[in-house]
Amino acid sequence: MIYGYARISTPKQKIDRQIDNIKKSYPEAVIIKEAYTGTKTDRPAWNKLKSKIIREAQGGEAVTVVFDEVSRMSRNAEEGTALYQELYDMGVSLVFLKEPHINTSVYRDKLQRQIDKISTTGNKATDKLLDNIMAALHEYTIDLAREQIEIAFRTAQAEVDFLHERTSEGVKQAQKRYYQEEVLGLPHKKQLPGRVSGVKVETKKAVESKKKIKELSKDFDGRNTDIEVMQILGLARNTYYKYKGQLKEA
Repeated sequence: MIYGYARISTPKQKIDRQIDNIKKSYPEAVIIKEAYTGTKTDRPAWNKLKSKIIREAQGGEAVTVVFDEVSRMSRNAEEGTALYQELYDMGVSLVFLKEPHINTSVYRDKLQRQIDKISTTGNKATDKLLDNIMAALHEYTIDLAREQIEIAFRTAQAEVDFLHERTSEGVKQAQKRYYQEEVLGLPHKKQLPGRVSGVKVETKKAVESKKKIKELSKDFDGRNTDIEVMQILGLARNTYYKYKGQLKEA
């Protein structure tokens, strides 16, 4: 069974975009919609879906839940990681269209490849040791997932904060123009289009990519190798090393 969960937290947001994205990738998904404010903790549609998911998973059914992005799954990283681990341990497949590197299949496949390298020996003491190793591998895999989910939530929140900041700046500029033109009767000086000579302009994508490299790479604050970071972020080799070099220079 495949479910698609779409959620908005304010009346101004549109839920159609999330639904369209889910249906594009999973046309057969049964869509569950939720609209509530950020100050409201109860999510009746999700709670009902979660109960159904758990029943089906415990009954041996294969269940998949698709989200447009990880921030739609829960309100914050702490709640999201706890929910992720709970459903992961039940065998539920979680899909995040905008953050495919944290899909449960990524970690299940990684864990299975590690387990496949371990085989029972028939010796009680040795097999007990191997069981402990597999349990440790499972915990390690969950820790990796938890770390990446927290990064995804922080990235999503940073994007929201950036948008709010730009909106606030726009409001302030509009108020300033009104005061100059309508109250003081002074002409408002408009900035001419184009770049300022001698000023290096960096794209938003480059800024965000560098931020994620710093969070993920073991050469900075993360635990991942260069190849793993390139795969997670989907960056070309040349672009990745250019950004990484600039980070080191900074």
